[in-house]
Amino acid sequence: VLTLHVLAVSATKHHKPGASAGTCRASGVLHGKAGKCKTLHGSDCCVAGRKYPQFRCSPPVSASTPATLTLNSFEKGKDGGGPSECDHHFHKDSEMVVALSSGWLRLDGTRRCGKMVRVTAANGRSVLAKVVDECDSVNGCDNEHNFEPPCPNNVVDGSPAVWKALGLKQSLGEVKVTWSDV
Repeated sequence: VLTLHVLAVSATKHHKPGASAGTCRASGVLHGKAGKCKTLHGSDCCVAGRKYPQFRCSPPVSASTPATLTLNSFEKGKDGGGPSECDHHFHKDSEMVVALSSGWLRLDGTRRCGKMVRVTAANGRSVLAKVVDECDSVNGCDNEHNFEPPCPNNVVDGSPAVWKALGLKQSLGEVKVTWSDV
């Protein structure tokens, strides 16, 4: 049984203050460890000793769930870390694939691995993308997670192909979107 705690939280992929992460309270903290972090898409690398929030929940899913779209490569040797959680494979940057924050991937009782989701940008464009990975909201600061902190609870981590299909500039690194199950 998953218990959700309601509280507005400020966090984004890179834990910058001022951006809402939705309605879910941090469930703990992870003490950072520094390491060899690949910064291909502006990754925020862990700092030794810094405390990073962990989330075991995500905001409720609706027909139009607000989220932060972040940019991530799912290719081997790039900034995505290890193989994808859902299928244990790497994916080309040309594939329409996403990772979801832990709560949305599996902790809300819905298993989304291998499922399609619709991601819609503020410009009105939308795409269907396959869920292949978890943007881990609990673990991080290790080799498996590219020495990046845990994800916030409201992230759709999209491949370069998703960004291109949405007509978004990758240099932005993150943008507000909505998403829904298909």
